[in-house]
Amino acid sequence: MRRAVQWLLVGAIVLDVAYWSVWFTDRDVLASEHRSAYYEFENAFPLADLWLGVACLLALVALRAGRPVALFWLIAAGSSGLYLFGMDFLYDLEHGIFAKGGGGVAEACIVAVTLVFSLVVLRFAWTRREELLHPLT
Repeated sequence: MRRAVQWLLVGAIVLDVAYWSVWFTDRDVLASEHRSAYYEFENAFPLADLWLGVACLLALVALRAGRPVALFWLIAAGSSGLYLFGMDFLYDLEHGIFAKGGGGVAEACIVAVTLVFSLVVLRFAWTRREELLHPLT
C-alpha cells in the first residue's frame, strides 16, 4: 500500500502541474463555462493547488526516506485535497457544471479523483501512524 500511496502522490503532483499548465495556456480545453464568474472562481485555485502540490511532494520525499514527518505531510496533503474537493464540488453542483458537456465530465472526474485521493491518503496515514512515526520498530 505504501508504494500505491507514493504513486498517488506522484500522480497528484503531475495532474496539478498539467492542469494549471493547460489552464494558463489554453483554458478553453478545460473550461466548462465561459462566464467571468467561472474564470474568477478557477483563478482563485492556483495558490491552494500549489500548497497541495508542495504537501504531496514533501509527503513523498519523507515517505520514501522513512522519516516520521511523513505522517504530517500525508495528513496535510489529504486534508488539503478534501478542502479543495469541497469547494470545487459545491460550486460545480450549484452552477450545473457537471451537466456542461465534455468540460463538465472532465470536472466531475477531477472532483472524483480529488476525493478518492484525499480519502486514500488520509486513511493510509491514520491507519499506519505508528509505523510512520516509528519506521525502524
